[in-house]
Amino acid sequence: MPTQLEHARDGTVTDAMQRVADRENRDPEFVREQVADGQVVIPANHHHDALDPMGIGRELATKVNANIGNSETTGGLDEELEKLHTAVHFGADTVMDLSTGDNLDEIRTANVDHSPVPVGTVPIYEAVTRVDDVVDITADLLLDVVEKQAEQGVDYMTLHAGVLAEHLPLTDGRTTGIVSRGGSILAQWMEEHGEQNPLFTHYDELCEILREHDVTISLGDGLRPGSLADASDDAQFAELDTLGDLTRRAWDHGVQVMVEGPGHVPMDEIRENVERQQEVCDGAPFYVLGPLVTDVAPGYDHITSSIGATEAARAGAAMLCYVTPKEHLGLPDAEDVREGMAAYRIAAHAGDVANDLPGARDWDDAVSEARYNFDWERQFDLSLDPERAQDYHDQTLPGDNYKDARFCSMCGVEFCSMRIDQDARAIENDDAETDASEDSESAGMTGLTGSTDLDTSAAAEVNLPPTGTHDDADLPEESPVDHSQASGDDD
Repeated sequence: MPTQLEHARDGTVTDAMQRVADRENRDPEFVREQVADGQVVIPANHHHDALDPMGIGRELATKVNANIGNSETTGGLDEELEKLHTAVHFGADTVMDLSTGDNLDEIRTANVDHSPVPVGTVPIYEAVTRVDDVVDITADLLLDVVEKQAEQGVDYMTLHAGVLAEHLPLTDGRTTGIVSRGGSILAQWMEEHGEQNPLFTHYDELCEILREHDVTISLGDGLRPGSLADASDDAQFAELDTLGDLTRRAWDHGVQVMVEGPGHVPMDEIRENVERQQEVCDGAPFYVLGPLVTDVAPGYDHITSSIGATEAARAGAAMLCYVTPKEHLGLPDAEDVREGMAAYRIAAHAGDVANDLPGARDWDDAVSEARYNFDWERQFDLSLDPERAQDYHDQTLPGDNYKDARFCSMCGVEFCSMRIDQDARAIENDDAETDASEDSESAGMTGLTGSTDLDTSAAAEVNLPPTGTHDDADLPEESPVDHSQASGDDD
């Protein structure tokens, strides 16, 4: 079965491309051309039956990925399905299962079975769990893991194939060394064996496996900077040059590709990083983690990174990988997922507004109009997180009568600026009606006329409420598996 890339090159608009066009409010032929040129990817494994296809590309609305997954110390199937449900409910466009603990197959299969959004993985994590020591990993093992996960329905996989042995000395003198888990594992393997990265030497074989199932490659940035001090250094850019070559090789195999980006980058270097990737990788979609624009805020890195993510989206990044408040500190739970998703949906939407995407600001205008008119219920409904908005309002003014009030507890009745403004306009309008001869220069303020119809907006679905645009009805909040009968990890 051809991949989306091969179909697009042949001039075929697939059902997945049509769905992307519908969700983006774009012409299907435009989507096909973007896929054919490698500028848009549609991660859609042939075996992912629950998938609602979506597109990732700089000419489309900015997307957000949520990382979920357990660790060897925390997280079971129940918790992971709750995270998946939370991520989709609050607007995740894709999720990555980064599990490294127990029951990897069980968790991965459940995620694919229930997720309406593309599911990504990092296969080398599973490979590590199958051996006693990293040095025991073989190329055959990596190929086996990739093939198994492809058969399970994984839509895209992070492969750190661009970390080469000759790049490793370039990391000497860094402040934080190699911070990518996949990058550090491969670096250790290469140091121990004195051989080249097996994901690089067997890249063509990997591409053939992924092509068979139409799994999108997400070329991992194994040498990304883990601190501002290491940003934009020789190691990072040497790997990026290799990723450009690997992008073109994957395209030759008919495999879709996106490229992952840094990490920790000062604000003034973000645009340069995005533009450099677009040039080196021939416009392949750029998928960035953050970037974090400061290193001083553990516990608040969903904020430090969303600042960088907004700038990256404005510069042309196609997808943002969220960061939660637990970054650098621990495994996120469902509430951390909610906080991370909110921060990154804001960043993605702000980037789309700044880039003047069709209709992107209509949502903002509709909220502002509801706010000015004291239409509290509509303001709640239009909010990025309606439950949170109403909860905060009701903490001080909970009664139904306050849903029609012309004030909130911030300013109270006497000092509400919007009420004062409305009253001033009403007085001026009454005076104008009794003195029709008054010239326009002295007429003062008049009424406001804003009225945004979101039903006719040209915006993509992700830039319109509700935030969670995927159907999450089939996503269990609790595990469907009877754990009393569940076996351990069979890997």
